[in-house]
Amino acid sequence: MQAPIGHIQFNVRAENLPFYRDLLVFLGWNLIGDWPAMVGVGHVDGQSLWFSGEAKAVENDYDGPGMNHLAFAAASVADVDEAAAYLTARGVASLFGTPCHRPEFARDEQSTYYQVMFETPDRILIEIVYIGPL
Repeated sequence: MQAPIGHIQFNVRAENLPFYRDLLVFLGWNLIGDWPAMVGVGHVDGQSLWFSGEAKAVENDYDGPGMNHLAFAAASVADVDEAAAYLTARGVASLFGTPCHRPEFARDEQSTYYQVMFETPDRILIEIVYIGPL
């Protein structure tokens, strides 16, 4: 049996829906739905991400039970830097000293693991990462 991820839904505050729409469109996802209480984006491989603006009034803790972070694969170090600049221009702080190379996560000495990590307004931890040749 093969069961790739089909879609993931995130519950977020309704006022933050534009943040997710704009970020995912910037990252190359296609807008497939944009309603007052829901935004959906799709990838060329068929996966989709949905952001529902009907979250309960509780805080997310990515170090608690549940998903820790969502990572998006970048095609190059330059793409990670472009994403970091996009975030900075929108007042989103990078976390954990990123963007930076993480040699401890690289496949080998000829490869790199270069990432930027940040929190969304709903405290969802996101990583944009390039893994590949130096």
